[in-house]
Amino acid sequence: MAIKSFKLFWVTHKWTGIISAVLFIVIACTGFMLLIKKRSDWIQPPTQTGQPGAVTEFIPLAEAIDAALAQKHDDFKSINDIDRIDVRPDDRVYKVLSGHNYAEIQVCAITGQVLSTAWRPSDLFEDIHDGSFVGEWMHDWIMPLVPPALLFLVFSGIWLWIEPIVRRRRRRARWAARAALENNS
Repeated sequence: MAIKSFKLFWVTHKWTGIISAVLFIVIACTGFMLLIKKRSDWIQPPTQTGQPGAVTEFIPLAEAIDAALAQKHDDFKSINDIDRIDVRPDDRVYKVLSGHNYAEIQVCAITGQVLSTAWRPSDLFEDIHDGSFVGEWMHDWIMPLVPPALLFLVFSGIWLWIEPIVRRRRRRARWAARAALENNS
């Protein structure tokens, strides 16, 4: 019985590892890039600083959207191209983010002036990291299997390491008991 369970764990551990290895590598590499994104301007463009002013002086979002669309950027042709707008009150900046090609336009929240136009690889890394880049099916159905697979690999790996040690100790104990019986006879 012990050999059969060991063999089952070994085979399942091996194939789980082989199948999920690519996902683990992709998640680890993109996760690392996301961890260092604030330290690297090429991963995430630095947040610009707008003109001094209070939050009460911020231009309406509609004006920030108009400023971004006025740039005639290929990824900002209409309001439908805008994925979201991040507001950075301390920096007095609106970050207008495109739903296409990971572009951003930073607009001064006080003057409405465009401060920068850049590509955001950090959003691409995030989409690869969570599976959205491949498709929603990957994000919704495959990626949720990764944590249980990792936990299975950890626990089955521990079992595969401990089980032979336990088996050897039991065998030695049986030999010692047998030898003691033979010596007593």
